[in-house]
Amino acid sequence: MRKWIAITFLLILGFFMLRIAGAFPFGENTWKVARQYVKNVTEEKWWVAEHYVDKGIKENRGSNLVTSIVVNYRGFDTLGEVTVLFLAATALAFLLSSCTCFRKYERIEASLILKTASDTLYPLLILFGAYIFIHGHLTPGGGFQGGTVIASAVMLMLLAHFSFHPNHEVLSVTEGLAGIVFAAIGLAGLIWGRSFLANNILPLGHWNRLFSAGVIPLIYIAIGFKVGSELSGLITDMFKVTKEE
Repeated sequence: MRKWIAITFLLILGFFMLRIAGAFPFGENTWKVARQYVKNVTEEKWWVAEHYVDKGIKENRGSNLVTSIVVNYRGFDTLGEVTVLFLAATALAFLLSSCTCFRKYERIEASLILKTASDTLYPLLILFGAYIFIHGHLTPGGGFQGGTVIASAVMLMLLAHFSFHPNHEVLSVTEGLAGIVFAAIGLAGLIWGRSFLANNILPLGHWNRLFSAGVIPLIYIAIGFKVGSELSGLITDMFKVTKEE
């Protein structure tokens, strides 16, 4: 019975998803299409989307328009994403702390080729991850992507070397400081700017330059450090939680 209920639910969900996808043709001006399905709306209610597209680069001086929208105009969304990641990491760490799992198979020491390749790639991956979140306002990428690349570098070293153990206290302090910096930037915008995470408390600089886009690069740097240290700590915990039987 439960199987048929699940199948029915998936069919209903799929039907509505197809209707939604068909209502907004790809590549067209979606806010004008949406007005055909909503009655008694004013022009101002649909002005926000056009404002993002037309004024986003001018008001924020960031080459990556998506970054301007996500970090500045919709900064609370990014704050929510960071909070969700923090809660997920906390819950997983709590579960791992009470786990008494045992390895079914003994770990095999990595080959010389894998160890040498890991030692070579590790600093390059760290540098690449930092590049991604530092240049998030100029190119596709940002704090979440850069932090994930850094965490993958840590995982690679854990797979290749039994003796590699990141300092968990340093990761925790880095994660906490990055979160404090992110919140402080938002509160500074609330005090000296127009709103939380306002982008007018620092000079916007020149378009397509590294030192531009106001506080957006600082926010992405803080997010990059937070995500990188958070995921690295989780991966380290997962490697430590299993014990020899």
